[in-house]
Amino acid sequence: MKRSGAADLPLHGGHVPYWLSERMTQLGGAIIESLVFHYGPSEVLKRLSDPFWFQAFGAVLGMDWHSSGITTSVMGALKRALNPKAAELGIYICGGKGIHSRNTPGELLKISEKQGLNADALIRSSRLTARIDNNAIQDGFQLYLHSFIVTRSGEWAVVQQGMNESTQMARRYHWLSSNIQSFEEEPHTSIYGHNQGLILNLTDKAAAPTRNRLLDLTRENPAMMLKEVQMLKMPMRHELQTSDVNLKRLGSVLALAHETEVKNFEELILLKDLGPRTLQAMTLVSEVIHGTPSRFHDPARFSFAHGGKDGHPFPVLTKVYDETIATLKHAVDKAGIGHSDKVQAIKKLSQIALEIEKDFIPNDNFDKIIETERANAFKYEGRTVFGKSKKPKDKGSSQLNLFE
Repeated sequence: MKRSGAADLPLHGGHVPYWLSERMTQLGGAIIESLVFHYGPSEVLKRLSDPFWFQAFGAVLGMDWHSSGITTSVMGALKRALNPKAAELGIYICGGKGIHSRNTPGELLKISEKQGLNADALIRSSRLTARIDNNAIQDGFQLYLHSFIVTRSGEWAVVQQGMNESTQMARRYHWLSSNIQSFEEEPHTSIYGHNQGLILNLTDKAAAPTRNRLLDLTRENPAMMLKEVQMLKMPMRHELQTSDVNLKRLGSVLALAHETEVKNFEELILLKDLGPRTLQAMTLVSEVIHGTPSRFHDPARFSFAHGGKDGHPFPVLTKVYDETIATLKHAVDKAGIGHSDKVQAIKKLSQIALEIEKDFIPNDNFDKIIETERANAFKYEGRTVFGKSKKPKDKGSSQLNLFE
């Protein structure tokens, strides 16, 4: 098997406030529904198994752009959103955080009975992925979350996360069934993170003699981490820096949304009712749905859709968030009865931004972007876990005149 990748993230405590978790459920569900509509359930599994896409997805939903909380919050939101529509979408989410992970076998058994799937094989796969990442790979991280996503055809993906309390870091592991060749030997495309001393990896190809002769285990040299392929290492700091974001890509999104001469695209006529700030958010949502894998190597950029719950890069703009949800859900619902023109218009947003990007030259006003977004947050009912945004006392809001 080839596992899709992993990510190292700073541990964050606390809970997602209700005002955000409910919005995450609605927008997350609408994005996945749109993915199913355009590309099918198999593509959803591929996206969830990509650590970069997953981080971008969490950021566009308003979670902290770099923290471990993205994993538990996103998977919880998707389980709430998708399972009631599982029969329609063909996607089921099992397991979860802590004690909920123990429910995975029972949930898989019920799904298998309904869909005629091989329950024993699915339950075995669930247990093996957890045991390999928790036991066969002894890297200092103890699993505490296990989410198993399965389609009606029996394809599956796993998203699970472990904690290292001594370093205050979490490590997220992604699996995809279509990559499987063997659970026993080198099942991972990558496990990425700074080594925590010596690491025991019994799935390494070089460890075959060890697996066959367990009595020799104490005489074997522990294998080091596997080749780094999908690498995502998030910093401990909260604030965003220019090094975290592809300014050329971000600038094209801002130009599309805020520059009048750029917005006069014939393709956007069906989105004419959206204000520039919602158009900015919708463009980033469009890219989450339609972007290719190479577009997600700077997942922090997607926090510029709605903001982040801790105020980085700016407060969550709940008014914009609600307009994004309404726009996307309306488009998906209309597509379900044969009217896909608005869905196609949303798809076109990411394509237009890509066209603008080709000749786009950013300037050095990145800090001004964040300053302007924060100053304007009160207009869009901005909120963080610390409270609601207020109008600046000594200076008013300003325009996004950020790139040239």
